[in-house]
Amino acid sequence: MISRRATITGLAASLSLGPQCIAQQKKLRLGSASILPRTTSFIVAFIKRLAELGYREGDNFTFDFVQVRSIAEMPAAYRAMGERGANMFLAGGNEFSLRAARSALPNAPVVIVAIDYDPMALGQVASLAKPGGLVTGLFLQQLDLTEKRIDLFRSAFPAVKSMTALWDNISADQWAATKKALNGTGIRLVGVEMREIPYDYEAALSRETPAPGDALIVPASPLFLADRERIAALAVRHRMLSVFAFREYVAAGGLLSYGPDFAPLYGRAADYVDRIARGATPAELPMEQPTRFNLVINLGTAKKIGLEVPASLLARADEVIE
Repeated sequence: MISRRATITGLAASLSLGPQCIAQQKKLRLGSASILPRTTSFIVAFIKRLAELGYREGDNFTFDFVQVRSIAEMPAAYRAMGERGANMFLAGGNEFSLRAARSALPNAPVVIVAIDYDPMALGQVASLAKPGGLVTGLFLQQLDLTEKRIDLFRSAFPAVKSMTALWDNISADQWAATKKALNGTGIRLVGVEMREIPYDYEAALSRETPAPGDALIVPASPLFLADRERIAALAVRHRMLSVFAFREYVAAGGLLSYGPDFAPLYGRAADYVDRIARGATPAELPMEQPTRFNLVINLGTAKKIGLEVPASLLARADEVIE
């Protein structure tokens, strides 16, 4: 469920127009770059929602999607999309995508799904209610969720006294929030910074020699998400309790996640694209935040590592994967 921070006035009239009105001014040419492939479930959900709104790719709009290997390739990818005629961008996930999009076409609207950063703190929007520029969309307060995720895990598994947290340059703020959440708790926390791509998780954990029953904390980062199966399998091999940001990790074999469902977020992003394409001003489209967060537990993984999941935690779960 997504909540609005303010009421959009005058929207009903614009929604009465069909996508064909775009052709009267200029055809919608949407560009987006991501470390994740176009076949990723939430990107598919985004395209599906656009289709429901009447957008037929190759007919009345184009979607120029570029998969990059790292955030360093983002600026070139967005510049290339601009040169190919993009007139609006979708920038999902991290701040590097937004910065690259804004730099490529400073006068083009950008719809964001801000997962790993705060667009207000960066000065990209004035406020959630009135963004005030060419950037609007959805904002997930990941740092607050990081602390809530750790508190949830600690209350369920109080015997855990040692945690290892992976982090990279995209998730550095979440690493700082993790340290803050565990400060003064008596829990041993080890941070492992991942730098060289592709990330060598086995080598990183081998340096820290985690013991069975330790916890592995994995923040939100597109590279971690792309490697979710490798990370989950590694945690099982080391018999570690693993804590993740999103359901996708748990579906890939992780133990536990607490966060929003990506598909509705990207579905709402498609709604923003549609509104702007029909003539709405990004500056006056209030940003939205998810209010529903799902606790997902993989019981099959718990059995593999010899863990008994407390009944109280199972009762709170929104989804249990056998």
